[in-house]
Amino acid sequence: MARHALRLGMVGGGEGAFIGAVHRMAAALDGDWRLVAGAFSTDEGRSARTGEALGLDPRRVYASIAAMIARERALPAGERMDALAIVTPNHLHAPMAIAALDAGFHVFCEKPMAMSVAEAQAIGEAAGRSGCRFALAFTYSGYPLVEEARVRIARGDLGAIRLVQVEYLQGWLSLPIDGDGNKQAEWRTDPARAGPGGCLGDIGTHAFQLAEHVSGLRVEAVSADLATHVPGRRLDDDVGALLRFAGGARGLLKASQVAAGEENGLKLRIHGERGGIEWAQMEPNTLILRWLDRPTEILRAGGPELDVCTMRLLRTPSGHPEGYVEAFANLYRALAAAIRGGGDRWFPGVADGLRTMRFIEAVVANAASDRKWTRIDPGEKE
Repeated sequence: MARHALRLGMVGGGEGAFIGAVHRMAAALDGDWRLVAGAFSTDEGRSARTGEALGLDPRRVYASIAAMIARERALPAGERMDALAIVTPNHLHAPMAIAALDAGFHVFCEKPMAMSVAEAQAIGEAAGRSGCRFALAFTYSGYPLVEEARVRIARGDLGAIRLVQVEYLQGWLSLPIDGDGNKQAEWRTDPARAGPGGCLGDIGTHAFQLAEHVSGLRVEAVSADLATHVPGRRLDDDVGALLRFAGGARGLLKASQVAAGEENGLKLRIHGERGGIEWAQMEPNTLILRWLDRPTEILRAGGPELDVCTMRLLRTPSGHPEGYVEAFANLYRALAAAIRGGGDRWFPGVADGLRTMRFIEAVVANAASDRKWTRIDPGEKE
């Protein structure tokens, strides 16, 4: 029997938005998803133009998420959307996700999960009572060689983990473009729409999630510094944090959006008692293994001796580079498999969202106090 594409709706992602187009490309890549509906902007004309450009039925291009959920829910089961992609500013994530989950729609949401731990918990509760799936766009965990690093650490290749260092450097906010009409910058530096963390919430959460996911360890406490280098900016644009992991490992997280000249410099290094790994997002098809007692190894995507879990994430032979959209598509593919009931592939979800929200709150609290360390609330088993 032929497998039909799951039907996707989208809220946000209209004209001038970056991440909505990336979601659409990623969702379409493997044929698992087909965009059928959208409320792309609060500007009805902009939403309509986006829908027309995407070839959607104008009757399924909506002026609001409320109208979309009500209309889609009323359609026959074989026509209505199966899931909603939320690609809006952060303050809308929780109300939109909860509304969609309670209406019986699965959700793929941009990060950070919400504006607070309390909102994130409310999303988790909605997912629990609805039985629907909730995925988060921690895209970098979808890279094949990130999975290879995770697998090798989990099976003990490096021995007991001692050091975890992650940095995420960008330079695009080095000038006050948030006050000069740049819409992408403007909402990200507005506490009412971005939440309590600027750079911290936008890219610091990516770094934190990647460090925990690959190392397999949980951060217990942070000692942090938040800085705002551009005068007049209302949220941090530069973050540094020391990390204490359960089991004794130590870590360092650096995230900045005012590192002038940097593009998207996400790098991860993890060292154990016998060796270390190194991965960089701008060279994602290479994983470096450094050993205490033998020569350094360089693994390449699609090359020999990769784990079967890594190979499942690849689409092309060695030497044919895959990147950001493909990593994103791996998360959409995993979500589709879970919805169909036959998937055993991991994707970031409620637990990752709650962890990153607890991290944000701990960093903000620590940076505002004179305490050396602030514990991250472990919550319940997530």
